[in-house]
Amino acid sequence: MPCCWFSVCNNNQRRKQVAGPSSSLQSNNCTRSCVRRAERQVIVPTNSSSSDDPTASIPTSNSHWSGSVSSEKSIPQLYEEKAHNLRQFTLKELKFATYDFSKLLKIGEGGFGSVYKGFVKNQDGKEEEVVAIKRLNPNGLQGHKQWLAEVQFLGVVEHMNLVKLIGFCTADTESGPQRLLVYEFMPNKTLDDHLFNKAYTPLPWHLRLNIALGAAEGLLYLHEGLEVQVIYRDFKASNVLLDQEFRPKLSDFGLAREGPTGNQTHVSTAVMGTQGYAAPDYIETGHLTVKSDVWSFGVVLYEILTGRRSVEKKRPKNEQKLLDWVKRYPPGSAHFTKIIDPRLENKYSMNGAKEIAQLANFCLSKSAKDRPKMSEVVDVLSRVVTYEEIDGEEEPHRQSSEIEEDSETESEFDLELQSVRRRMMHLAKLRESTGVIAKGRLALISKVGVSL
Repeated sequence: MPCCWFSVCNNNQRRKQVAGPSSSLQSNNCTRSCVRRAERQVIVPTNSSSSDDPTASIPTSNSHWSGSVSSEKSIPQLYEEKAHNLRQFTLKELKFATYDFSKLLKIGEGGFGSVYKGFVKNQDGKEEEVVAIKRLNPNGLQGHKQWLAEVQFLGVVEHMNLVKLIGFCTADTESGPQRLLVYEFMPNKTLDDHLFNKAYTPLPWHLRLNIALGAAEGLLYLHEGLEVQVIYRDFKASNVLLDQEFRPKLSDFGLAREGPTGNQTHVSTAVMGTQGYAAPDYIETGHLTVKSDVWSFGVVLYEILTGRRSVEKKRPKNEQKLLDWVKRYPPGSAHFTKIIDPRLENKYSMNGAKEIAQLANFCLSKSAKDRPKMSEVVDVLSRVVTYEEIDGEEEPHRQSSEIEEDSETESEFDLELQSVRRRMMHLAKLRESTGVIAKGRLALISKVGVSL
């Protein structure tokens, strides 16, 4: 049975499984459980029973990675080779780092447990660094197996656009087993926060493009940069964390899994993901490929372009589904600018915006085989970010709606002018008639000899 890996969750979104219950997410490097359990038990080494053992070893069972053998090595085997830089913290160290897990430092919470902002000494022990510490709830949704899988996966990957795992802690206490993970801290929260929360300053155009490019490069690394192909399966704005410089880093790999192998074209699996982001072909068939991630990326491109979520129930009925709404204003139409996020205040590249929309449409192709590879997506975005013009307020072609409004204004003016002319002509005729009558009266008076 295929299994999920791990999560770094956001509480603004909700995952849904077909014919199954949904589970809430939590924000800022939070984690949630794998939603499916492996049939085989992970072997836990006997030397991990120490009450506070910083050197407790990590098992390398393949039960979490049974989906792919695209390389000769599995994730656990790669972990054994590459995970030499992970720090092993004691529980005492992490209690000290969080002021004994103070509620004031809690930055996220979910069925998996809680996430705290903490302060730990760096590797050489000279300076403190800010970290995010996930403390697993022993009775929560994420079990020990998934925790181990998370350590193994993050111990393997290394990319500037993936969230970094600094270390871990495992200890047995009187209150039960303690499992903790220590991540780099992401101070600027998520792309979701900056696109949709009006309390945040709007992201400028070029920053949006660079975030999209960085996220695309993170996906490309998962698809093609590892010895094992990885399908993310839950790409969305809330899973794109932003560091101090607003560099994007993908998080929340709880639904990710290894891709197809050999001559296989897809992985057959239970349909998992977030409503509004999962590819329709995957929902219908359960066939998972890297092109499922590409479809999700297309949705987020439109969110970046419009400042709207994929689904917004509070909008008018014909605008609630983002992808249906943007179809009414294709990039080649005179109405295209209606979809651009008004918070940009027209400060964007018109050509760039059109290319982004065209790329999004390409990613959203109905047939998975017609969607681009992430390498192609990266190529397009790399070109678009070089466009320096900010000409959104100077669109070369006026929208037909504006022309129609002008025409209506001109027509109203013409009608009013014609009305004034008619009234003036009527008054002139009245004056003329009045003059004729007056002359007739004077002639009659003169004839009868009446003096005035």
